[in-house]
Amino acid sequence: MKVLIIEDEAKAARELASMLKELEEDIEIIATTDSIEQTVSWLQEHPAPDLIFSDIQLADGLCFEIFQQQEVKSPVIFCTAFDEYLMNAFDTNALSYLLKPVTKEKVSKALQKYQDMKAVFQPTAGQEQLQQLIGQLRINYKSALLVYEKEKIIPVQVKDIACFYLDKSQVHLTTLQHQHYVLSTSLDELEKMIDPVLFFRANRQFLINRNAIANAARFFARKLVLQLTVETPETVVVSKARAAQLLQWMEGS
Repeated sequence: MKVLIIEDEAKAARELASMLKELEEDIEIIATTDSIEQTVSWLQEHPAPDLIFSDIQLADGLCFEIFQQQEVKSPVIFCTAFDEYLMNAFDTNALSYLLKPVTKEKVSKALQKYQDMKAVFQPTAGQEQLQQLIGQLRINYKSALLVYEKEKIIPVQVKDIACFYLDKSQVHLTTLQHQHYVLSTSLDELEKMIDPVLFFRANRQFLINRNAIANAARFFARKLVLQLTVETPETVVVSKARAAQLLQWMEGS
């Protein structure tokens, strides 16, 4: 079994690696990364591991950014000292959520869960069962949002929203019909509420509806620039790290 460890504390990474090798002789620690940037780069350049152990709070941010920037198909066992990220974890390929201090007993149970699920969820029919299980762990996506305009409360269908964007610390939305509203919800919160099949987080400022994309053009340093069917306060640029994921998403894969 090939395992990737994502941990920014060298001592914790060594202790976890030691536990894993003691518990399973066939485990191979193929890499240890300590940041979002390093992990995304590693995942882009190597085959997917069988299993990932990941801390949540890394030196350059929360590990969930990894899953926003790079498609990760490997199951993930999270190891953290905080319990408030539980729902965020299960919006990814979470298999288990271990609270620190991580003990050999906790790791052993998590590995057993991995082996049990691996035995049950084999290709074809097993894959369908796995997708159903992951679907049950996800929250229901909103079909409409309520916006406020003076004394009015207006329901806006999510499918009719062209984009959400952050401007001067305030989140705005523009509809496909060019209507404009201001929201009190953050972009991070909105991203959890709406269907990722329909919306893509282009960067820190923009959350884009696929039906609002007119075209994508190559830009400096292998980035992409999106041309939308509605006006935006600034150019929508997608980083090199997210460009491939965007193109796959645009194809519907």
